[in-house]
Amino acid sequence: QLQASGGGLVQAGDSLRLSCAASGRTFSSYNMGWFRQAPGKEREFVAGISWSGGSVYYADSVKGRFTCSRDNAKNAAYLQMNSLKPEDTAVYYCAAGNFLGYGGVYREGKLYNYWGQGTQVTVSS
Repeated sequence: QLQASGGGLVQAGDSLRLSCAASGRTFSSYNMGWFRQAPGKEREFVAGISWSGGSVYYADSVKGRFTCSRDNAKNAAYLQMNSLKPEDTAVYYCAAGNFLGYGGVYREGKLYNYWGQGTQVTVSS
């Protein structure tokens, strides 16, 4: 089971840190991904991190503002979001997958085996 938390209502320019807590199994051997879905839009990839934490990937829209990390000892992953913009408003989901590959592979939601319930992030202008 995965559970995303840490969302909230903030103003443009503020920061939030999302957490993804895993339970029921160890996800240290799984790649982790963060996705988001805004009202009326398709789900989109935000960031992904390899099982070891050695490789991290970002969508162009968040590169330089968001930082994805993980702590396998705590069975958790994080998404630090800085300089938030109104267009970052969405429900954010974390996901875990045991797929192979790198780069663009992390963008493929269908490759993730487990999905958490989302957490709402709302950025006001």
